[in-house]
Amino acid sequence: MDTKGAGRFPAWLAAVWAVTRAALLLSVFKVFTVTGPDVTSDVSVIYRGWYEVLRQGTFPLDDVTWQYPPAAALAVLSPGLLPFLDYTDAFFVLACVTDLAVLCLLLRHGGQPERSRRGAWLWTAAVPLLGPTVYARYDVMVTAVAVAALLVAARHPRAFGVLTAIGAMVKVWPALLLAGSFRRRPWASAAVTASGLAALFAVSMPGAFAFLTFQRDRGTEVESLGALVFHVARHFGWEGQVLLNYGSIEFLGPYVGVVSTAALVLTGAAFGWLVLWRLRVARPDALTLAEAAFTAVLLFTVTSRVISPQYLVWLIGLAAVCLTHRATRMTAPALMVVAASLVTVLEFPLGFVHVVTSDWYGVTLMFVRNGLLVAASLSAARRLWRSTVSPEQDAPAPAAADHADGKTVSP
Repeated sequence: MDTKGAGRFPAWLAAVWAVTRAALLLSVFKVFTVTGPDVTSDVSVIYRGWYEVLRQGTFPLDDVTWQYPPAAALAVLSPGLLPFLDYTDAFFVLACVTDLAVLCLLLRHGGQPERSRRGAWLWTAAVPLLGPTVYARYDVMVTAVAVAALLVAARHPRAFGVLTAIGAMVKVWPALLLAGSFRRRPWASAAVTASGLAALFAVSMPGAFAFLTFQRDRGTEVESLGALVFHVARHFGWEGQVLLNYGSIEFLGPYVGVVSTAALVLTGAAFGWLVLWRLRVARPDALTLAEAAFTAVLLFTVTSRVISPQYLVWLIGLAAVCLTHRATRMTAPALMVVAASLVTVLEFPLGFVHVVTSDWYGVTLMFVRNGLLVAASLSAARRLWRSTVSPEQDAPAPAAADHADGKTVSP
């Protein structure tokens, strides 16, 4: 396969990316408005407030909405790199630049032998389906770190570990990238990097780990899987409330604690399944690392008490990495995530009032969106198990030729 143009933009891909991202920028800059809540207020109010506190050398100790690991400060402070722009404008510009960087990484990787540009196309097409929210949260930035980690893993396992640790110190979930790693070097480099960053923040900025105590009294967020119980129950006399709580719109009232506990049990079950899978893996191959990461993040997202719209950015990024492999087994789950992204923008911001009031349109949207995510999770888990564990499955695809040590075991 000719790789001379591996890093070049196909004309149609460049055109689609430019048009869709221009629309996103026009939306967040409020050249035109999108129906529903103002999704930019998180940046202009919350992030900007955190920015002012962080600049003083401390974390937001008295703000329960600060629920992120200490390296999240880097994302919040990043607009300072563009001092000639207002904080909010700078954040949106950096989000767009990060989006472009992810596309370039996927395109470069997809142009190599045995690779595909389907991942770049999926990223280009799926990200704008989430609407302006994607540029009004810092999740696109941490997703870029996760994508970079997976794409360098085969040749640079230590760099994979370092990037994974940095991502986890920004927003926890990238730690799940290690689920499919069977080498010691990534785990060791991740542990050293995370420990070093944690120590650095702990000694240099007060309140680095205050976020750990800010989620104890959370309810069940209205877009989560468990929230479906209360969306339906409201039509049959349930007397709870929908309130802004700990930075998100949540159900509070009778039996919310039970449903929240059930979500934690499901998360524990997902973790148990991943442990069992790792113990049973017989033949990891070149696809296993990315596919295990995608599956793990899907499982933990679906079982979470919170499934915010920006969480779909994580899944889109990991699905795109999977699709850079021609032989990937994750095409169907990836397409389900794309479909879920389209439904997500219909419920937030476009139809959020219907979700908050639990009318039948809002309930239907949540059943469809969360149903797609559940289906994607189960499908991905089944495909991962069958391709690496089940004895009746055909032999796995050979490892990519660019593995640093020539082994068939994924990084």
